[in-house]
Amino acid sequence: MKQFKIQVASKIPGIKFQDKSGGELQLIKDGNVVATVKDEKDYVTVTIKNNTFKYDKWYTKPEHLAETIRVYVERS
Repeated sequence: MKQFKIQVASKIPGIKFQDKSGGELQLIKDGNVVATVKDEKDYVTVTIKNNTFKYDKWYTKPEHLAETIRVYVERS
C-alpha cells in the first residue's frame, strides 16, 4: 500500500488518503471519497461509485493501478 500511495500522490494532485481498519484505504479528492482500496491478501479490490473491481496483485503493479484511478478521477 505504501508504494501505491506514492504512485497515486504523484499522479493526482490534491489527493488525500484516509487509512481505515485492516488494509483499507480511502482516496479523497476535494472532500469526497473517490475510491476505496482494500488489500485482500492475493488481491486488491477497488470500489468506485458502488462498482467493485478486483485486481490480482501478481499481475497488477501499483503504478498501473494508480493510473487507472487517475483516469477515473479526471473523468468524474
